Amino acid sequence: LTLPLLSVTLLVSFGSSMLYGYNLAVVNSPAVHIKAFYNATWSRRHGHGLAPGPLTLLYSLTVSVFALGGLVGSLLVAVLVERYGRKGTLSRSALLVLLAGGFMGFSRELGSPEMVIIGRSITGLHSGICLSVVPLYLGEIAPKNLRGFLGLMPSIFICLGVFFAQILGLPELLGQDRFWPLFLSVVVIPASLQLLLLHGFPESPRYLLIERNDVSGATEALHRFLGTPDVQDVIKEMKEEQRSLSSVEMVSVWQLLRDRSVRWQTLSVVVVNAGMQLSGIDAIWFYTNTIFENTGIPVSQIPYTTVGTGIIEVVSGLIGCFTIEKLGRRPLIITGFCAMGICSAGITGCPRQPVPHTLDLSPPSTAGVPFLMTAELFTQSHRPAAYIVGGSLNWLCNFTIGFVFPFLQLSAGAFCYLVFCGVCLLVALYVYLIVPETKNKTFMEISHIFA
Repeated sequence: LTLPLLSVTLLVSFGSSMLYGYNLAVVNSPAVHIKAFYNATWSRRHGHGLAPGPLTLLYSLTVSVFALGGLVGSLLVAVLVERYGRKGTLSRSALLVLLAGGFMGFSRELGSPEMVIIGRSITGLHSGICLSVVPLYLGEIAPKNLRGFLGLMPSIFICLGVFFAQILGLPELLGQDRFWPLFLSVVVIPASLQLLLLHGFPESPRYLLIERNDVSGATEALHRFLGTPDVQDVIKEMKEEQRSLSSVEMVSVWQLLRDRSVRWQTLSVVVVNAGMQLSGIDAIWFYTNTIFENTGIPVSQIPYTTVGTGIIEVVSGLIGCFTIEKLGRRPLIITGFCAMGICSAGITGCPRQPVPHTLDLSPPSTAGVPFLMTAELFTQSHRPAAYIVGGSLNWLCNFTIGFVFPFLQLSAGAFCYLVFCGVCLLVALYVYLIVPETKNKTFMEISHIFA
């Protein structure tokens, strides 16, 4: 593990992945203040306030439009990474965060709820791009024995993003009514840091050699990342993959879905990515305060209880990151989904107890595995299209949960978690029966296992 490899992993995880977690949780704490702003603005414009139903609908749109932006971003991934490269796409996408921060930061001064919604959609666009490109970049620059460790690093920063949103949302910090626009726009700081520093690191060697046929550039990038002059074995492995793909162009999503040779890889990406979002974890990230309020926790203590869940997430992410190379991808993801299923069943059985809600946040170490698997299950020609499929499903399910959960909770109460329980256990069963272990294997070896 060299310093450049670790540094670029921390940089893109901090400047991109962490913002995804932050934006998932940032609307939770200031919900009351944002709703009050919407109501006051509506009253000023139309002479009367909003009824509870339309106000809930407008706020649900504010929460879930983040996922719609993410869906659009995930659809653009293949075009962007082919044109600008992995590093180039991450650098350019940081500009979106600066634009979104401006919209949300000045929304109250200009009396415009529309600016909050537009800003949320732009942050979603950024997250949709980076949620696929960061693991794609790290998966391609990491040696195979470190691919799991570095590939799960972004998931730790996603948990840290959620945690920082919970900390900054405390009443003593930015959780007050006058600070919520600043609270939403803090994301510009990590994005600016990434924009300034990322240009000092090389592009993905696999992208340079296989897609751009730049052998000297790929060799130089490998020297930098691996810290050794002897990179001929890695160059040889990449050239072998390039030769095997010499008659194959970068496939489109439609071609990927019709390609019978990779149908099990594609189905595995679909099941694991959709299953992660439909496990219920996003519902808890979006609506933590509401869920804890329904369990009977005093309102004054909810922000601090929420911070407790954030600590559990970070610890769990660290455990996953440091054990994935020992345990493997398959056992980690099966254990994670089983744990989430059991905890969802526990919530249904004890709807007035806060403890199961906290435990339901215990396996976020699993959250980074779907993106790591997407990088590992496909060769270079199919990988961008696979990220579009996985990312699109990820965001569609994210939007569905974010928009529907408040209404589902109103109609079914704690029994709505039975749906999440069933999804988790079915995904764990699928991974157990179908998905092989990919630890310490090259991309070509993994492809041969499925074949």
